[in-house]
Amino acid sequence: MKPLVVLIVVFVIALGVTYFMQHEANINVSGRIAMSVMLLFTAIGHFKFTKGMAMMLPAFIPAKKQMVLLTGFIETAAAIGLLIPSTIKITGILLIVFFVLILPANIYAAVKKIDLEKANYNGSGLNYLWFRIPLQMLFIGWVYWFALK
Repeated sequence: MKPLVVLIVVFVIALGVTYFMQHEANINVSGRIAMSVMLLFTAIGHFKFTKGMAMMLPAFIPAKKQMVLLTGFIETAAAIGLLIPSTIKITGILLIVFFVLILPANIYAAVKKIDLEKANYNGSGLNYLWFRIPLQMLFIGWVYWFALK
């Protein structure tokens, strides 16, 4: 829920700022800024809640902590890439692939009732997927619309 709030609030603010600066709202730039800030927000979680996020990965995945840290760096790089004109398209494509690849970890975490912030098994469980899967689809659509279209 928090990433969605960050995405929407930053989008509205960016629309206002671009309107103020250019006398018209720049929807594409605002969309990429919002996704960039949201990615930075979620990347912080990878570094702050590493233990809980490592619990989101099934047992057969090696080097869980390193994988969580790597994905945090990937999100940070994507946040930057969405703002550099020459890298927007490739970043958008790779980000959509990334969002697809991380969905199984979110499903696993819901099945196991993982609370990533507390690093325990008292999370919201399968009900979380009713929100998370559409949210993931929104993120994919957002990137497609603002970076690839």
